[in-house]
Amino acid sequence: MARRSLILGIALFQLIAVLVFVGDIALQAFGSPFGPIPWAAHEAIEIAAASALLAGVALGGVALHTSLRRADAAETALRHARAAFQDVLEERFSAWGLTPAERDVALFAIKGMSGPEIADLRGTSEGTIKAQMAAIYRKAGVHGRPQLLSLFIEEILGDPADPPPAAPSP
Repeated sequence: MARRSLILGIALFQLIAVLVFVGDIALQAFGSPFGPIPWAAHEAIEIAAASALLAGVALGGVALHTSLRRADAAETALRHARAAFQDVLEERFSAWGLTPAERDVALFAIKGMSGPEIADLRGTSEGTIKAQMAAIYRKAGVHGRPQLLSLFIEEILGDPADPPPAAPSP
């Protein structure tokens, strides 16, 4: 919350700085109805306005650096999640005794491809894909694609009915 307030404060200060510079240009171009501003006050205002703009640049740099760090961390986490999911797939496929062809078909089905799309990718008939999908469902102990997918979702997310692991004793 304090960081958000700081960011909003600097943004407001920058807006005021922009208005000061634009106002200064307008007063120089059209003349000041208030008379000339003393030189020292004019310089102090411009220094404060320039400082606000510099603070905004610095804050933007910090925000960019933070965003890039978070993006790198998210990319690393995604790579780990992909690897973990691949491990889960391999474990299940091995436990079910899927053939290499069935593994390919199961992977395409999990990715959401239709039977005709899988048949086209594998260069086989739709009937072959249907037979392979039936064998996959039988070996996995499920009745269709939604149940097949739910097996992997439960593996990754955990079963909500399972109690959380007990905390270690101090």
